[in-house]
Amino acid sequence: MAENTNEPIHVTDADFKTTVLDAQLPAMVDFWAAWCGPCRMVAPSVEELSREYAGKALIAKMDADVNPQTMLQYGIMGIPTLIFFKDGKEVERLVGAYPKAQIVKKLEAVLAK
Repeated sequence: MAENTNEPIHVTDADFKTTVLDAQLPAMVDFWAAWCGPCRMVAPSVEELSREYAGKALIAKMDADVNPQTMLQYGIMGIPTLIFFKDGKEVERLVGAYPKAQIVKKLEAVLAK
């Protein structure tokens, strides 16, 4: 899958492992849904981070409504949920609509590990 560095990568249950867990870079996945108001509040920050961290981190989005398998696998009960992965393992998680500064702080901590 060719990576578009200007937009978050949209992942599915089918390609989650190869795109996120097998990624060479640390990854942040935004679990969201179109009907979710707080998800829409987080979306602009996620899109900005995909540009700002191009080449440093993989920024991805997963539509919770059409990808239930990954949601169940990670025990996601509420959205938006941002999960940070490094070396194929979950290392951090934010649940709810966080301001961009807090998301950046968490992402920077993951990159520093």
